[in-house]
Amino acid sequence: MLYQKALIDFLKHLRYLKNVSGHTLRNYSSDLLAFLNFFLDKKGGTEKDRLSQRDLSVFWQQEPALERASGPKAVWAALEKKTALANGALEACDKWVLREYLAKLHSEGKKNRTLMRKISSLRSFFRFCLKEKYLSFDPMAAIESPKREKRLPRSIGYEQVELFFQMPDTGTYLGLRDRAIVELFYSSGLRLSELVGLDRDDLDLVGLQVKVRGKGRKERLLPITQNAAKWLLKYLNSPQRQLETKEHCREADGKAVFLNKWGTRLTARSVDRFFRFYLKKCGLAVDLTPHVIRHTIATHWLEKGMDLKTIQTLLGHSSLSTTTIYTSVSLKLKKAVYDKTHPRA
Repeated sequence: MLYQKALIDFLKHLRYLKNVSGHTLRNYSSDLLAFLNFFLDKKGGTEKDRLSQRDLSVFWQQEPALERASGPKAVWAALEKKTALANGALEACDKWVLREYLAKLHSEGKKNRTLMRKISSLRSFFRFCLKEKYLSFDPMAAIESPKREKRLPRSIGYEQVELFFQMPDTGTYLGLRDRAIVELFYSSGLRLSELVGLDRDDLDLVGLQVKVRGKGRKERLLPITQNAAKWLLKYLNSPQRQLETKEHCREADGKAVFLNKWGTRLTARSVDRFFRFYLKKCGLAVDLTPHVIRHTIATHWLEKGMDLKTIQTLLGHSSLSTTTIYTSVSLKLKKAVYDKTHPRA
């Protein structure tokens, strides 16, 4: 069994059977392709043997053009034709090749968090290969993972939230979009992938709720604030959405909620980019990302008295232990407990 053929089968398994998110698929393919290219180089492979992220993008794109035009079988056939040229059998991936690859990553200065993710991707892949009898052994069985760094989620204060939210120029169409995005993040604690995947049909701005698809494509209904609904209505009903200007194209995707300047669905990368722009503009000395806003609202909910079970449901955590970490983040809660219990406080 060729490594590349096994990789395609694994990604098909993740997408169509495990129903994982596009973000998860992208990470798996990135990690496994990096090892594949290292492996092919070791075995004398050439450039024509290589798959690229573009080749595999069919697995995480929501509506890939080739799949729409020719159907998934045509996509798989094209990929498998390319992998038939590949040099290097899967059985040659032993623990020594894996250790050499991990040593290379370590020498490049990769952080423990990155190494752990790559090891986890390889472990899942080779377990799949063993289960499907593509391999008679698991080369990852002898590979240990580095110790996990214990890092608390970062959050910011409400004053910093308000300052950041004032940065988009709401007199412009794209500024109006950005304000609606940050308001919705803070309103409901969405993940970035959940926000960019929103469709118009997911919004109920009268009932003040939104339907999101989280990890594992699990759906949940979230309440939104009146303020977030107000900004969403301003953005969605803006006449500029249907106009062609120097700054942006007219709406080309009538299904998506948030559009880029070309009128198509906004990507997670674009959101990260404008977060960095506004962070620099407002001068906050924090690394403010969409996920920090998610941590922030979770911390603020807790400080205002919301119970952990409700926060778990709103955030879409599968385990309550994931949510309880916010009790360690809030200085206000720690101070309140300290003042209440310390005999001399």
